[in-house]
Amino acid sequence: MHDAPSYDPLQEAPFFANGAASRTLVANTVARGQLHEDEHFYTGKVNGEPATEFPMPITPEIMARGQERFNVFCSPCHGRTGMGNGMIVQRGFRQPPSYHEERLRNAPVGYFFDVMTNGFGAMQDYAAQVQPSDRWAIAAYIRALQLSQHGTVADVPADRRGDLDRPAQTPAAPTQENK
Repeated sequence: MHDAPSYDPLQEAPFFANGAASRTLVANTVARGQLHEDEHFYTGKVNGEPATEFPMPITPEIMARGQERFNVFCSPCHGRTGMGNGMIVQRGFRQPPSYHEERLRNAPVGYFFDVMTNGFGAMQDYAAQVQPSDRWAIAAYIRALQLSQHGTVADVPADRRGDLDRPAQTPAAPTQENK
């Protein structure tokens, strides 16, 4: 056993009738966990074009997950607000575009998923680090960031518009008695 013969894949060997060291794959087989039939979910595209809608409903849990994953993987370059001024940029690396540019505000949501999957420009791909469901969650959070910077009064529910004119409540400063 110590000196058992071993072969590299596709190396010649006398074991199989075709003279190869390993068998060829059976036609139409897919490795376990690699069947990605849902083009929309796994590529961010529909009929080869970037998807304009999410492949699943966006819930508060998905938004929270998207924010958490964005802060881990995206904010070092893009910054916490998506302006493109993250810590990496402050250290001298190339600045990514702001998510608030007109071009990216109008980009279909599948575009963001595709860029995270395949990379673009100086950005590497994150397909190995971020699962597809998390990439969609990040894309949802990016949309929320974009909306947060370009909201109007009409976007606020009518029953909450009165709150817009009130100053934000800040916690009271501690008094001598509270210390």
